[in-house]
Amino acid sequence: MALISLSAIAQKTVEWEKYFDELYASNDENAEAKEEIFDVLSDLSEHPINLNTAQREDLERIPFLTEAQIEELQAYIYQYHGMQTLGELSMIESLDATRRALLPYFVYVAPIAESKSFPSLPTILQKGKHALMFTAHIPFYQREGDRKAYLGYPYAHSFRYTFRYGDYVQAGLVGAQDAGEPFFAHGNNWGYDHYSFYLLLRRLGILKTLVVGRYKVNFGQGLVINNSFGFGKLAMLSTLGRQAVGIHAHSSRSSANYLQGVAATAAIAKHLDLTAFLSYRAIDATLTDNSSIKTILKTGYHRTGRELLRKNSAAQFVGGANLTWNYNGFHLGLTGVFSRFNRPLTPDTSLYYRRYAPTGNGFGNIGIDYGYQHHRFSIAGETAIDSKGSLATTNNLSFQLSPSIALFSVQRYYAYQYQALLARSFADGGSVQNESGILLGTNWTVTRGLLVMAYTDFAYFSHPRYGVHQASQAWDNVLMTTYKYHHWEFLARYRFKIRGKDNADKTGITNETMQRGRLSLGYTSHGWSLCTQLDVALSDYLKRSFGYMATESVTCNALSWLSFTVTAGYFHTDDFASRLYVYERGPLYSFSFPAYYGRGLHGSLFARTDLSRRLMLILRTSFTHYFDRDHISSGHQQINSSTMSSLDLQVRWQF
Repeated sequence: MALISLSAIAQKTVEWEKYFDELYASNDENAEAKEEIFDVLSDLSEHPINLNTAQREDLERIPFLTEAQIEELQAYIYQYHGMQTLGELSMIESLDATRRALLPYFVYVAPIAESKSFPSLPTILQKGKHALMFTAHIPFYQREGDRKAYLGYPYAHSFRYTFRYGDYVQAGLVGAQDAGEPFFAHGNNWGYDHYSFYLLLRRLGILKTLVVGRYKVNFGQGLVINNSFGFGKLAMLSTLGRQAVGIHAHSSRSSANYLQGVAATAAIAKHLDLTAFLSYRAIDATLTDNSSIKTILKTGYHRTGRELLRKNSAAQFVGGANLTWNYNGFHLGLTGVFSRFNRPLTPDTSLYYRRYAPTGNGFGNIGIDYGYQHHRFSIAGETAIDSKGSLATTNNLSFQLSPSIALFSVQRYYAYQYQALLARSFADGGSVQNESGILLGTNWTVTRGLLVMAYTDFAYFSHPRYGVHQASQAWDNVLMTTYKYHHWEFLARYRFKIRGKDNADKTGITNETMQRGRLSLGYTSHGWSLCTQLDVALSDYLKRSFGYMATESVTCNALSWLSFTVTAGYFHTDDFASRLYVYERGPLYSFSFPAYYGRGLHGSLFARTDLSRRLMLILRTSFTHYFDRDHISSGHQQINSSTMSSLDLQVRWQF
């Protein structure tokens, strides 16, 4: 009876997309990194994890859990032989109210099966679950490229097929087509411009994981290899520095940042795992007159004749291994990676910000990662060198000062000559090169429902980078407060950032000051919710620029088979420098986080209907109307109108 009374706590009262907006989408990472994180969360929400059978590696796939929360979840399940209901999440003391509300989107509880051996092939084929999804984007406008340059039609569409049998087998095929790309035309005989395919097996004897096809790899702090995804500062503070490691299937529509071949993790001894991976894939690149690689391209666009010439114009081989030891809270890992191109990499190093860009054919990196997890504190870090001896290191420390206060710090030093083509780690400048700094932050649960998160981060760049011809520095600060009381939720966030940039005549450095703020008030009742939000931005670099956007959204889930969200917003900014970003709900696995600048209105209607247990349909229509212009964007993307509108369609069939 006690467990039944607790079950109300675990109801899905917080949309996971809202959490994504607060901690991931609001940072300054590029859109590609945000989309990768969004794709991981989307896949987890569609294929939740059974808590009663989940191993540590499974729980580590949930990006917002800390090390301590994973440890406590596993200890609880072991001690009580599993959970009966998700209401028992309230018994995990380290879980705050937000995570208790979010977890039911990504986990479930079911009885523990007696047999833990890998299932037979007939069992997999008979009891496996299939899902087939089609998504289309239909614009109600015409771009200049549609009339003059693009070889394909203006519609974007994709399909996604997945097959799963429990936690043991996962297979998938994804095809994606961007607007303007030829479909079964102009030499494209395979139809879709991009395909991704994979087969992933787990718990196959001593093989913990085996992936064939396209996959991603992340070890340590990402100084040697991380083509999975990286956290922003608020998200790192939320998880107290924990990052998911290992090999993962590449199920995204993105045509960049993946490996192609085979990868496997094996338990070669007690507490000792070995991972090895091999990859060979074609990549897009611009070539010089002597056929060397000038620039590696990651946009994935093949809409014009020139873009098609750059498609698969080079190839890259990657091989590597990781050895990890875990025991009693300690972990130690060794990672080595070697990469080679079929053509020499020759970027234009005469450009001041590319002076130390990677050059040549072969590149190697080796790193040691280390850490210790205690119930009160944790230490984690990685130190790596490249083939020329340049150093990179990052280390973080978290300390649970009291049950309600956690302190967190991150130190990093990336030499200006350090080169790691596949690295991605914590950085203000966006790359693991030419940066040193320290971040100090805190999570403070002031009282029940009231959470305060804050950090200050200082970064120093010893050599020129894009936008500044000499050494520079940056100082970034954020204060965010959330308060939940019954049906109400309030959020306030303020960000203040200063960074050095070239002055007007490029003879010295001046400061760019950016201030961003958000206030939102939400109310959730039975079957519906509403949110009122105000975003402001003030930029001061060579000139001042101010902007604001007021947004109202209403969501209704009154019917079990139908839900819809209506959003309307007014924005007014001086120019692009004070642009504002507001996350907008879209079809499954579809990332929508546009920038608004100028003066105008934006509105959207999202509707999802589950026509049956197996068939789902999503429709979204949106429009943006500008009051201060008669055309939108420029170049091939220019729309000769002050209004742009579109329709998104998605159908999923499970069988």
